[in-house]
Amino acid sequence: MSEFIENKTYDEIQVGDTASITRTLKPEDIQLFAVMSGDINPAHVDPEYASNTMFHEVIAHGMWGGALISTVLGTLYPGPGTIYIAQTLKFMRPVTLGDIVTVSVTVLEKFDRNRHVTLDCKCVNQEGRTVISGTAEVMAPTTKVRRPKIQLPEVRISDREARYGRMLARADGFAPVPMAFVHPCEPVVLQTSVAAASSGFATPVLIGPTAKIRAAAEEAGIDISALQLIDVPHSAAAAERAVALARERRVGAIIKGALPGSEIMEEVTRHGSGLTTARLLSHVSVLDVPNYPRLLFITDALINVAPNLEQKKGIVQNAIDFARLLGLAEPKVAVLASVEMVIPRLRATLDAAALCKMAERGQITGGVVDGPMAFDNAVSLVAAKAKGVLSAVAGRADILIVPDIEAGSMMVKQLEHLGDAVSAGVILGAAVPIVVPSRSAPVESRLASCALAALIANSQRPQAQA
Repeated sequence: MSEFIENKTYDEIQVGDTASITRTLKPEDIQLFAVMSGDINPAHVDPEYASNTMFHEVIAHGMWGGALISTVLGTLYPGPGTIYIAQTLKFMRPVTLGDIVTVSVTVLEKFDRNRHVTLDCKCVNQEGRTVISGTAEVMAPTTKVRRPKIQLPEVRISDREARYGRMLARADGFAPVPMAFVHPCEPVVLQTSVAAASSGFATPVLIGPTAKIRAAAEEAGIDISALQLIDVPHSAAAAERAVALARERRVGAIIKGALPGSEIMEEVTRHGSGLTTARLLSHVSVLDVPNYPRLLFITDALINVAPNLEQKKGIVQNAIDFARLLGLAEPKVAVLASVEMVIPRLRATLDAAALCKMAERGQITGGVVDGPMAFDNAVSLVAAKAKGVLSAVAGRADILIVPDIEAGSMMVKQLEHLGDAVSAGVILGAAVPIVVPSRSAPVESRLASCALAALIANSQRPQAQA
């Protein structure tokens, strides 16, 4: 690739000359164009709305293609020094995510009296179909220009506060849920409890050694005077009391504090006195990832270490029901493996195929299930189209079913720490939702997890069933 940008002068231009560039539409292209232009038409930026339009998915702004025509004229042919005079455009078809668009201009006519040039302009997709056509009139340069190409900076769209705000908003309008904060003896847990109370979706109950809790609050300057405290001697007793309160329906959710998650789960699963139900216990991480146009549910990265087929069935059903609770009418589920083909020696591919058949036969309900599917095909229309993977789920997955806990944990942490994802998580399948955040989780993530727990708890209240 040339390191220079060079133009064609009016004298060098010949009728019939042509030039072109090729671009692939990515989610960030739509986001950046919306930020630059202020055009937040939901047909372009709101996947839920777009799914109900005639195109059934988000589409590029029409002038995204128009801007690419300008790119050819201003940087390639005629190039630097060109002055735009007029442009006509006809929009023939939408451009969707993953479409490969070739933008070409062809010289139609030259006018010596004013050095104007008219060019035919066309944008064609990977299927050879014209998406935009038109004609441009430009004033061609008369002076030769050859300059080093300017390297543009990388642009990252980061709106973490807004994305966390959208998660918290899902609990708006519900009655506050009594939540047991188990052994909340460190500032980040106390900050979360106070924030949950002030947000209006929770009534925190702090269970632990009260002297230790008050000392931690005083040291961090956190006012917990409005919150209920239950004094117990240690973390194991706190976990036991929280589960007992949940069994008595005096709290509607359990939130882990400064203790190992295993202490809580031991009480939750204790035979005869725990909170298990007929459903499998499984954990779902909910991530808002920049450059991905929908929430991403990843499961199971916490509870089921190496789930068998029957356990994966329960994991899938839990995730579908949870996603529907969050407003997805028919969640799209990608069952992940290293490849998208069924290979007998790779158990994950066999399980994926079996889960798809279960969904087909009604053993899994409420969602669209496909697999085996490699990660890139599940989340990228560009990759799916390049590989020829035709699926209602490919590139549009809402839920990712990982083969085991290690794959899930690494995936979630990579998206959080390298992909700028904001995240929340909750354990499903128990009598009440359970939040077991990582020790490194910030207050925002913990609070968003509590909001999801409030949403689940409200759906389980008797009045919610009426």
